[in-house]
Formats: sequence, structure tokens, C-alpha cells
Amino acid sequence: MRLLQRIGFLAAIVTAGAAAAQTPPAAFNSTAPFAMPEPVPAKEALAPLQDTRLWYWDTGGDGVPIVLVHPATGSALIWGYQQPAFAKAGYRVIGYSRRSYYNSDPLVTESPGIASEDLHHLVEFLGIRKFHVVGSAAGGGVAADYAVSHPDRLLSLVINSNPAGLSGGDIVKVYESLRPKGFDEMPPDFRELGPSYRAANPVGVRRWLELEHRAITSRPFRQRAANVITEGTLNRLQVPTLLITGEADLYSPPALIRMIAAQIPASEVVIVREAGHSSYWEQPQVFNNAVLEFLARNSK
Repeated sequence: MRLLQRIGFLAAIVTAGAAAAQTPPAAFNSTAPFAMPEPVPAKEALAPLQDTRLWYWDTGGDGVPIVLVHPATGSALIWGYQQPAFAKAGYRVIGYSRRSYYNSDPLVTESPGIASEDLHHLVEFLGIRKFHVVGSAAGGGVAADYAVSHPDRLLSLVINSNPAGLSGGDIVKVYESLRPKGFDEMPPDFRELGPSYRAANPVGVRRWLELEHRAITSRPFRQRAANVITEGTLNRLQVPTLLITGEADLYSPPALIRMIAAQIPASEVVIVREAGHSSYWEQPQVFNNAVLEFLARNSK
């Protein structure tokens, strides 16, 4: 079964979507469920890289490319709300699974590779010269690492709910202090979906958990970074950068993201009301509109 058939049934997540879309703006509830749009046809394949194979999908066409880098709790399947929205806006949209994630080769402990370099080898394989990169959570760290290594290849950098790959310094101390001991062992939906979404959309929560359970195919699944990113590194970053976080994000709350933005010269911040760590899933209309508006200003 092809990707678009696999994720197409996501449109049945919430049948109340049409009603929510017709609610007058003054009464609109941003956490109300709504249906996932039909996906745009995309090519699926395994990209043979230097020492691994990564599974990807690609909507193709002549549009400016956007590469989506998934969170640690997702895979290339997690972008069902973004793929059609970005493609219909005229972009060539590409999603891929990192090593040890859905349909890609497993990570080998002795030679895990570097996640941002895997991204570089993938875009080289696809013949892409300049592109936008959008990364969420752990994928945002990969995207930031890529921006430090290959700033000349990026039109823009979008990071959702991640401290831009920082690996030390005062901001990282704040970041690490926000999570109590045992936090990583708590249920993933509690950690990564905001309470408003969990209250309003239990069906969407279940579908998100299904994709989370399918995402990781072998362990260990974390890779090294190419760079040690410090606040000084971010001070020198010249790539136009959009930082997004949810108002209820337990990892990267708005105050922390504003600290990050203060370190990046060409940066902007969007706070998604009531969303948690997964605003791309919880409030995709808000997320997509923010990303598309930012990309439109940085596509030349």
C-alpha cells in the first residue's frame, strides 16, 4: 500500500471538522477537531546514501522545495496535515524518515552517522540546490545543525518546539530544568500533546499515538550532531529563521523560545495558542499559515 493510501485514511480522524470550519470566527474554537485533507500524489522510494538507505516521499514538480524533518515521536508519515497544504501552495514537498524510523534502514550503533549529513546526502541525491527546511522537536535540532553546516543551501529555517540544537550554556540549563526526573518515561501523548487538544480531540490523540507507535523501528535511534551549537553559533547564523512553539509546550515554552530568538539575528517567533509540543498536528491550520507566510517572504 502506497504512502498516500496509508495516510489517506487519516481524513477520517474527526468527522466534526466540516462543522468546525463553518463556525463563525467569533465562536471558533481553535482546539476543535477537523478532518485531515486529502494528500497530494507523491513518489515514494528508498534513497541509497553513503552507508544507509532513507525512505522518502516527494510531491515533485517545479516548485521551491520544502524538506520536512520529523520529531523523535514521528516519521515521514506524521506530516499528513502539511503535505497537501504546502503542495497546493505551489511547493515541492519532501518528507523522509531518519535512520531507525519508518521504512528507513536501522541505525547501527558502531556507525550511527550524523543526522544533518544524512539530510545533506538526501538533498544531493534528489538534485536539490536551495530549499526550505522545516523541523519539529528533535527534527528541529537536525534542521538547525544543517543550517550551521550548510547555510548556503537554505532559503529559510523553520524550527518548531526545539531550542535550535543548543548543546550548552545558560539557555540549555533552563531547558533541562523544565522537565522533572522521570519525565521521559511519561506517556508520549502527555509529553507532546497539549491538554486542550487531549480534552477536545481524543480520536486525534489515538491516531497520533498510532503513528508514534509505528515510527521507531529499531533502537538505538538517536544520531550525533555535526556541530556543537552554542549561543555564539546562533549569533552568527544568518539564515532567515522562524521559531514556533505551543503556548502549552512542556519542553520549549514561549519564554524559552524567545530566549533562543534573541540569539538569532534574522529570527521571528510564532506562539500557537493552547497547543503543546506538536502544534503541527494539534493546530495545523495555524501552523501551516505561519509557515507559508514566512516561506513566501523568503523564497527568492
